[in-house]
Amino acid sequence: MKDSNCIIVALDFEERQQALDLVRELDPSQCRVKVGKELFTRFGPDLVREIQALGFEIFLDLKFHDIPNTVNKAVRAAAELGVWMLTLHASGGAAMLQAARDAVQGMDHPPLLVAVTVLTSLESSDLAVQGIERSVEEQVQRLASLAQGNGMDGVVCSAAEAVSLRKLLSENFLLVTPGIRPTGANADDQKRIVTPADAVQSGSNYLVIGRPITRARDPHLKLSEIQAEILAN
Repeated sequence: MKDSNCIIVALDFEERQQALDLVRELDPSQCRVKVGKELFTRFGPDLVREIQALGFEIFLDLKFHDIPNTVNKAVRAAAELGVWMLTLHASGGAAMLQAARDAVQGMDHPPLLVAVTVLTSLESSDLAVQGIERSVEEQVQRLASLAQGNGMDGVVCSAAEAVSLRKLLSENFLLVTPGIRPTGANADDQKRIVTPADAVQSGSNYLVIGRPITRARDPHLKLSEIQAEILAN
């Protein structure tokens, strides 16, 4: 599935006003925005509604991971808030994922449900510490297959795994890719990173980009430059 509005700007701020000021510098026809755990914990649904009032669709990145009944209720609450996309941990298991799908069944405008596979801050050595002997790629493939088989719309993964997932999963299954850094940008705390153009060519549908845009002197210009980088390849 191709969507020309493929960039999701991560609003990773401590202050409500910082997030709103940044959003006002952007164009909702050129990007969506991500509200994660920190902002949502501090400012909750009211901030989501304020950003929606500015015309933006919201990726609510709370990574639900709990017993099925609790996740069912949390997903329904998020759906009633009108978010465009939300996240769950695939490692929560089949029953939890099915409970999330059941929560939005029959809604006129359900959010897209995407499952987190392996966090992009982790490497195979990190998995080994947890007792998981598979490589990151093998673990991602296993969890992505679990997600697709239990009603998710897509997964969050590194673009490094996108090529193999495109071969494994259905064509319309969404790949949402964090850890995106434009050419020349710092890696920061991400270990498995790629450029925007490489991510799209690898099969990613949506690119989550934070600091390269939010810390830019002109965020709107930087967003336009990234879009041009994608189109040029």
